[in-house]
Amino acid sequence: MKKYRNIIFYVLTIAFFSCLMYWFFVEGKTLEIGESIAPTKATGGTMWDTFATSFLENLHHPLALLLAQIVTIIVVAKFFGWICVKLKQPSVIGEMIAGIVLGPSLVGLYFPEFSAFMFPKESLPNLQFLSQIGLILFMYIVGMELDLSVLRKKAHDAVVISHASIIIPFALGVGLAYFIYKEFAPDGIQFSSFALFMAIAMSITAFPVLARIVQERNLHKTKIGTVVITCAAADDITAWCILAAVIAVVKAGSFSGSIFVIIMAIVYVFLMIRLVKPFLTRIAESQKGKGFINKALVAVFFLILIISSYLTEVIGIHALFGAFMAGAIMPENVKFRNLFIEKVEDVALVLLLPLFFVFTGLRTQIGLLNDPHLWKIGGLIILTAVIGKFVGSALTAKFLRLNWKDSLTIGALMNTRGLTELIVLNIGYDLGVLGPELFAMLVIMALFTTFMTGPSLDIINYFFKGKKSSLEEDYNENDEKYKVLLSFETPESGSTLLKLADNFTHKMNGNKSVTAMNIAPLDELHAFDIEDYEKELFEDVIDTSQALKLEVTTLFKASTDTQSDLVNITNKGNYDLLLIMLGKSIYEGTLLGKLLGFTTKIINPSKLLNTVTGKSYIFNNSPFDDFTLSIIDKTNIPVGIMVDKNFESADRIFIPIFDLSDFYLVEYAKRLINNNDSQVIILDAAGQIRKNTEIRELIRNIEHIAPNHITLYNEKTIEKEFLESQDLMLISSKSWKNLIDTKSLWLSDIPSTLIVSNP
Repeated sequence: MKKYRNIIFYVLTIAFFSCLMYWFFVEGKTLEIGESIAPTKATGGTMWDTFATSFLENLHHPLALLLAQIVTIIVVAKFFGWICVKLKQPSVIGEMIAGIVLGPSLVGLYFPEFSAFMFPKESLPNLQFLSQIGLILFMYIVGMELDLSVLRKKAHDAVVISHASIIIPFALGVGLAYFIYKEFAPDGIQFSSFALFMAIAMSITAFPVLARIVQERNLHKTKIGTVVITCAAADDITAWCILAAVIAVVKAGSFSGSIFVIIMAIVYVFLMIRLVKPFLTRIAESQKGKGFINKALVAVFFLILIISSYLTEVIGIHALFGAFMAGAIMPENVKFRNLFIEKVEDVALVLLLPLFFVFTGLRTQIGLLNDPHLWKIGGLIILTAVIGKFVGSALTAKFLRLNWKDSLTIGALMNTRGLTELIVLNIGYDLGVLGPELFAMLVIMALFTTFMTGPSLDIINYFFKGKKSSLEEDYNENDEKYKVLLSFETPESGSTLLKLADNFTHKMNGNKSVTAMNIAPLDELHAFDIEDYEKELFEDVIDTSQALKLEVTTLFKASTDTQSDLVNITNKGNYDLLLIMLGKSIYEGTLLGKLLGFTTKIINPSKLLNTVTGKSYIFNNSPFDDFTLSIIDKTNIPVGIMVDKNFESADRIFIPIFDLSDFYLVEYAKRLINNNDSQVIILDAAGQIRKNTEIRELIRNIEHIAPNHITLYNEKTIEKEFLESQDLMLISSKSWKNLIDTKSLWLSDIPSTLIVSNP
């Protein structure tokens, strides 16, 4: 009876209060007598007609429409971003293209009914409002990303390049405006306003996109990477200050009319630096060592952001400058900034920023460029932009005695305009300085110059491949050594793989090279995080290497495509063995896991692409996850996949040979015996070793060099106690698959296992 007590109470409670509500409703109906109650809508149709009418009304409700727009925008933006990542381009380019695709240039042109339904004109103000909030948060992050301490240390190296990369395109922009003013300046716009906006559009460098490209290309630790980042940071500050002055001039109609605005702006900047910044620094110091920020203080920082944006908007130099300034004066403590960036970044970059791209795309009418003459002008604009920024920066760097490779690399990176350019263009469009045709041309210029960065760097590297970077030299300086590359995700797995690498190479002294590599997904990192993240990640590996007295080279890379980068580094590095950990699914062993695993295989774009191109089968029943399987397929060296069960040292090794194709494992046994004095037991499961002269000879040679270290095992049954007594099992990938397919009883008792593929 006791076990039914809760059920009885639940049923009685629900029943009693349901009856009570029914009684209130019946009695309440009598209260309507004598009241003027509005009649309910009578549609005269069926219940389905009523539902359909209501459904259509809800579909066009402003909130429902806005939510549908956001879903559509995020899906399309992420899709094009993914394509660009696969093309080795920053995802921001794809998101910018997504905006144009959803706008009147493509969807609006070919699917006008869908465009009118999804993006009706009356809904655009809502979209613009949300996108502006996203931009304010984004500029706040851009301001926080600027490391002013680096600027102070490196400014003397980069200030010439930085200012030259602004003044040269600025002057060319003014010159371009002189030639196109008559034809493209909107009515009533003064030449000075038009020329200043064209000039600033030519001078912009997208600091966030550039920083991402530098990280993706592993240039952030090189001198060239530091110089470029410093130049771009200095560029950003200078350009936004110039833009604020230009906006003031445009709004006032003349420079003399803007003097009061500029004075107010200077006072605002002075107060932000002298009063607000010290105040925020004190708040940050009060939170030191806590690892989190009090919610009340978060509110203070957001208030500073909003008030700063409000003040700059009221002064007349645009709210975005206020957001940028609020970010730039944040306390310089890197961890503190990082904590705050994490709070803002996801909402700003993932949810709101794509709205800005699409809003820009909706006002970009490429169809207006319907005359060859207009495309020639567009080409002239692109040419001016590239000469001003690319050539200007490169020649300046060359003048400062950098070699041609470094000079051209700086020029290519500084030519990246990206999102920052779109922000400036939208401000110009909103102010009425840029007409629709010129706006479309400049958007194309922003896309083109951003898109050309990656190919330009590839071409520069191709023509100057004789001048290798220090990173490339690292790869090639030890060609004669036995080189092991271990790729790890967590500090623990790094230490485990390093112990295994030491077992393979311990006595090789100077004839070995061990590289510990981590490739971190760029999306999960932030510029401020990278150094600390790398240090923490490699700390255990360094400690283990010191304990083992093993010299190890560390290699860290932030990547947008970890799989491709891992394969490329492995194949280009001329390594002899790659060690990785077996990937595990968090859903492994559950019904949900089976469902999700199956679904993932179907919806995984890479999987679909490989299936279409015949590289794999969609229902491939592999014992490895897709990531591991892809590494095995694409690398051209042996891959050792570790199944870790508290591995410490490979003193006792078990090698089951099920087939003569597993024979290559004996070479690894020999290496472990020679370097670690391992005791090796080889299971001749099929009885083929005794019949094979070549294998018997190899085993004899091993015994001759290291007697009593290798034993042939012919038992038909392997006991649990035997497996548990071993430190490591070496097995071929083919035999491992057979164990999985036959659901071998070994699997529950195996020791740490190294599954070795033979390419």
